[in-house]
Amino acid sequence: MRYLYSAVFYCLMPLIVLRMLLRSRRAPQYRRRMGERLGYFDNPLANRSEPVLWVHAVSVGETLAAAPLVEALLQRYPGHRLVLTTTTPTGSERVKTLFGERVFHVYCPWDTPGAVKRFLAQIRPQVLVIMETELWPNMLCYTRSVGCKIVLANARMSERSARGYARLGSFSARMLKDLDVVACQSVADGERFVSLGLPPGVLHITGSIKFDVQLDDSLVATAKCLREDFGGAERPILVAASTHAGEEEQILRAYSAVKRSCPQALLILVPRHPERFTGVGKLCVDAGWRTKTRSSGICPIASDDIVLGDTMGELLLLLGAADIALIGGSLVPHGGHNVLEASVWGVPVVTGPHMFNFVEISELLTRAGAMTVLPEGVDLGEMLADLLADVPRRKQMGAAGQRVVAANRGALEQQLALIRQCVTRP
Repeated sequence: MRYLYSAVFYCLMPLIVLRMLLRSRRAPQYRRRMGERLGYFDNPLANRSEPVLWVHAVSVGETLAAAPLVEALLQRYPGHRLVLTTTTPTGSERVKTLFGERVFHVYCPWDTPGAVKRFLAQIRPQVLVIMETELWPNMLCYTRSVGCKIVLANARMSERSARGYARLGSFSARMLKDLDVVACQSVADGERFVSLGLPPGVLHITGSIKFDVQLDDSLVATAKCLREDFGGAERPILVAASTHAGEEEQILRAYSAVKRSCPQALLILVPRHPERFTGVGKLCVDAGWRTKTRSSGICPIASDDIVLGDTMGELLLLLGAADIALIGGSLVPHGGHNVLEASVWGVPVVTGPHMFNFVEISELLTRAGAMTVLPEGVDLGEMLADLLADVPRRKQMGAAGQRVVAANRGALEQQLALIRQCVTRP
């Protein structure tokens, strides 16, 4: 079956390259460093003898989730070299910003036998740590064949994803047998992995390392200054985080209702993908909103309505200035995004109904009263306006979110302990 999969992948390569070139019209980085995706790159580790730890994080979200784990690996294994791969240019930019020259970044190879084998021959990893659920048959098969241990960290498996893998039957089961350790975020995630063929002895339920997010003093101080720059306590701030196509229109309509009841309110609108920044900014202006861009460095004045979050890596900071966080990817059936970055600040969370990628975390926050899911038939604008007007409720929701985060920390240490079992010291 894997041979058939590989043959199909090779046949699709022209279309994959064409898609990359089309995407590069909006984001030129997609056409750069194309050779890395085929396993061709200059390897600074080639003449070094240190063992290699390989961490793979798909894009920005996974890279940010992996950041505490990567920092811990750098501290605990100074005799190893750390390779960090991503598949997107935005993920690459985050790696460089967070870690600089402390790690070697290269794009993950496309899942053809040739590209994967060339990559492995260059890197020669001892342990591969895959963040969340990025499972590629050839990557797993050939990585295991060179004696590299494979850890799936912070693993999650939604019902939708499980149904997709189940359609592949024994092919999925064979792929899962290449994993040495699976550290799952929840019992439900683990049960789905086992139902697909994961050997039960490989499974460990650790919780999510996203609960281990920490706010250092400098970030807290910067967020406080930002809040003052954006109008201080007198100006309520709504952050719409990681929005997708089809959501900005809904949010702008809702914002109209918010402005009717709270004219001084400010919306910080942060699209998920940088290639959409320009289009979303035009959408705001065309709708009649006075809009500033975050990248301009110019603070909004009282007459401004919207700040477009068109910078990378600032979402956690922007959430620190918020009164309410509306999490994108949930108003359309994308599956939602990380809600804990708002909760750690004590900011109440609002989402749409589509949070299927974060079911367990969403249920924890909702039961605790820290998060509200838009009920069917309820107008988003009225809901946001009511919450902005209810200061005691917002404080209660924020405090509840912080308690949930504090009560569920500890997954990072558990997952590091599982990785330690796979590492051979030099």
